[in-house]
Amino acid sequence: MQQSLPTFPFSAVVGSDDMALALVLTAVAPDVGGVLVRGEKGTAKSTAVRGLTSLLPPVQVVKGCRFSCDPAAPDPRCPDGPHAQAEPTARPARLVELPVGASEDRLVGSLHLHKALSEGVAEYDPGLLAAAHRGLLYVDEVNLLQDHLVDVLLDAAAMGRSTVERDGVSISHASRFVIIGTMNPEEGELRPQLLDRFGLTVEVAAPRDPQTRVEVVRRRLAFDADPVTFADRWRSEESALAARIAAARDAVSSVRLGDEALVRIADLCAAFEVDGMRADIVTARAATAHAAWCGRDEVTVDDIRAAARLSIPHRRRRNPFDAPGLDDDLLDDVLGPDDDTDPDPEPPQPPSDGGGGEPAPGDDAPSGEAPTGGDGEAAPGGGSESQGAAAPQPARVGAGKPYRARLFSVSGTGAGESGRRSTAESTRGRTVGARRTPEAGASVHLLSTIEAAARRGEPRTSPRLTVAPGDLRYARRIGRESNLVLFCVDASGSMAARRRMEQVKTAVLSLLLDAYQRRDKVGLITFRGNGSELVLPPTGSVDVAARRLEDLPAGGRTPLAEGLLRAAETLRVERLRDPRRRPLLVLVTDGRATHGTDAVRRSRQAAAILADAGVASVVIDCETGKFAMGLARDLAVHLQAEHVAVGEVAADHLTTVVRERAS
Repeated sequence: MQQSLPTFPFSAVVGSDDMALALVLTAVAPDVGGVLVRGEKGTAKSTAVRGLTSLLPPVQVVKGCRFSCDPAAPDPRCPDGPHAQAEPTARPARLVELPVGASEDRLVGSLHLHKALSEGVAEYDPGLLAAAHRGLLYVDEVNLLQDHLVDVLLDAAAMGRSTVERDGVSISHASRFVIIGTMNPEEGELRPQLLDRFGLTVEVAAPRDPQTRVEVVRRRLAFDADPVTFADRWRSEESALAARIAAARDAVSSVRLGDEALVRIADLCAAFEVDGMRADIVTARAATAHAAWCGRDEVTVDDIRAAARLSIPHRRRRNPFDAPGLDDDLLDDVLGPDDDTDPDPEPPQPPSDGGGGEPAPGDDAPSGEAPTGGDGEAAPGGGSESQGAAAPQPARVGAGKPYRARLFSVSGTGAGESGRRSTAESTRGRTVGARRTPEAGASVHLLSTIEAAARRGEPRTSPRLTVAPGDLRYARRIGRESNLVLFCVDASGSMAARRRMEQVKTAVLSLLLDAYQRRDKVGLITFRGNGSELVLPPTGSVDVAARRLEDLPAGGRTPLAEGLLRAAETLRVERLRDPRRRPLLVLVTDGRATHGTDAVRRSRQAAAILADAGVASVVIDCETGKFAMGLARDLAVHLQAEHVAVGEVAADHLTTVVRERAS
């Protein structure tokens, strides 16, 4: 049998010290609760996780048990039990990978379909949760995991057991695992319930120091050229690291966590206003593991500080669009000075001329030129300018406090990714029938399958009903899907009045918050001056959209047609990339069109293009005052869109209208 190639050595990973420390602490004390690694693509997240497995000590299991029972304390309810006279054996530590597109059957296990149909035996086929017991469960792109799988993981993590009650199977088995997840925040955030289940979290980014980047490339190329030789070169470092982890595991139970340390941890969690008590518990466990890792027999301030940086950032109270992280000044105020009198030297800083820091004044534009707000062009003014005069700075107005927005959805029945916005066929939801062809994640509809076999009309040689492959029927369920919500925002001079722009930004921010809660992708287009810009290509990160919205300047003429055409092109490209996800266009405008020849006619033609393409649209009308011209309402007719005044976006307003009409 061909021997598998070695994984990239954990000790050879460069430039990810925080990630390495978080993974090591979880290896030393699995009850810390796992690690979530957040970072941009290409930062060795998956490489480090896979390399960690080879450093873990072997696991003692009951020989032949599919659920990895501990011979010293076997599970009394193990489906493969009882294990009274069990024979122990050792196996390597196991890393079980959960694919993002896995079905619930694959995760929790299900009826062994082949044996049920061929032998009439109702036997349970264990899933990934059984394989991960007493090991690591790794979920790459965990933020893209479907909601129903997240619910299963939450239940298993809370109870330490997996219970299956479906398809004639009723089974429960132990499932205690260390969950390690990696994600790119630009593709969307993680549900808060699952985020809190990760003991530690760490942010990683590509190194900015050129020498560090060179070393990363050098090692990667060497490994790809000859994995075996490269692994042999690092074997001594790997062995020393594995021995240190094993020693720390043995010592962690004897590390003293004094009352003074517990008070410091409590003060720290209270200062950062964390919810619940899990942060206190995880910080205490991680600090103890850090002390054992450093060879100390008592937890110090240094250990608490190192643990807090990993255990608190994702638990501190913050608004959905606030940036993650800790306030270092507050951390220092609560904990006081470090115990270590000879701290490690600071990591090398990138050079001032190319390390990605803030540009020096005047680097991006000549002195006296107004900033552009990141849109790449000077803000056009409403009138003519004298030669040599500085361009007027476009108005920037912040948003107010977001409110609960009313639900806008796409009509009909879709088939997109699981979410909470529009009606769609889904792997979860109420069963409404059966189909012949299987969809990804669909389960067998047993009643329809038996009916199909019974109606086949072929003579039977035995009283037992036989099921042929053509008899299989699959459940058809109706649930909810996520959508692509593309915001197209008018940022022209007619929108630049402070009160109007604040109202517009607050409405869009509220709709972004709604999209975050409903697991949508979002995009942002703005139009002003003489053109339009795709400020944010479709992404799962509403945080980025909120930041781009906050910096949105306003001024100049209104190129409405250009904004609509940009939206049509963006949706056309996105339909090729993600054909199952249905779009919802949210156009925020007062309906005016003032740029170019015959601007109104061209804007109506652009609206007709979107309507003919079947794009579901909502027009948020920003026109106010007694002399409203109704231009946005007329545009909504050409778009075949729903028309909503900007003051009616709030869900409370809709409730008030319903009550008034009912009375």
